[in-house]
Amino acid sequence: MLPELHLVASARPNLPKLAALWHALAEEAPAFCRPVLVHTGQHHDAAMFAGHLADLGLPAPEVSLGVSGGGHAALTGRTMMACEALWQDRRPVLVVVPGDVDGTLAAALAARKLRIPVAHLEAGLRCGDRDMPEEINRRAVDAVSDLLWAPDHATADRLLREGHAPEAVRAVGNSMIDTLLRRLPAARARALPAGLRPGGYGVLTLHRPANVDSHQALAILLAAVAEAARALPLAWPLHPRTAMRMAEFGLAMPPGVLPLPPLGYLDFLSLLSRARLVATDSGGVQEEAAGLDVPCLTLRPSTERPVTLESGANQLVTPAGLPAAVARVLSGGWPPARPIPLWDAAVGTRMVAHLRTVLAAAEPTLETA
Repeated sequence: MLPELHLVASARPNLPKLAALWHALAEEAPAFCRPVLVHTGQHHDAAMFAGHLADLGLPAPEVSLGVSGGGHAALTGRTMMACEALWQDRRPVLVVVPGDVDGTLAAALAARKLRIPVAHLEAGLRCGDRDMPEEINRRAVDAVSDLLWAPDHATADRLLREGHAPEAVRAVGNSMIDTLLRRLPAARARALPAGLRPGGYGVLTLHRPANVDSHQALAILLAAVAEAARALPLAWPLHPRTAMRMAEFGLAMPPGVLPLPPLGYLDFLSLLSRARLVATDSGGVQEEAAGLDVPCLTLRPSTERPVTLESGANQLVTPAGLPAAVARVLSGGWPPARPIPLWDAAVGTRMVAHLRTVLAAAEPTLETA
């Protein structure tokens, strides 16, 4: 019987990252492990999770832990307890955790305390803001992981400078881009929302607490969005958190903005791939925009993906600077981005090759554990 390899998905952004590895494992012959998709439950409704599985060609999770809701500590603690119970009953040969959400941290800690090896998919990202919840999580996950899969060479070098063992670090590439390139034809076959035409609109996404959890911060952002939308209509798939805050604060949708419900993976990729630009505070959207060469205006003071800035695909902007940045794009002042090495359709293949080597070397230990 093949050993189980557990791929842990907690939130929607985890799924495209894991999809590249899942499909590469499915294509591997002969198989050396059986991938098991484990859903912690952090995102659990159709809009934020279940609807994305079919778009990505992923099966329903074999294991659903059903842990959702609560603050950071409660969610992390309950997820650790659920993971521990699972892995005491079904011990995998290795656990793969993607990204930087609370469920990722919980799974990594639970696995390592049971002496189960952990691979961190998208390791080494740093924005420098040590108060950001995601930054805390990604640093902690890297600290306990046995394999550190970095999305580019510069990020792998950062992990080495931080003192991680060279044999643990591998620049495998950006798994989000692997998935994007494979699913792009299906996405472009989908119709755009009514009233939108290719190149005639921008995309907006906002969900970070720093941007939406304060009445003042969100009101300032919406005023900037309204001004930017005078130059270019904006399509805005509303994150549930942002919609809730707007209602709570009594803030109206800016004129010139088309509100949309949360979109599935293919529908959002269809929207983004044909946009003139995107304004966002999402890390994943920064990556996807770079892969599509869609100008990206990041509404944050820093990014954990500096390679997108260096390639020319991305620019950090303040709310006050958003209208001018939109005008610059529309005037033709935004040159094509430079390709980023390892951001291709072979990332899953590189992860599988590394896994096969690592697990083969560990076989005698595993048999006697």
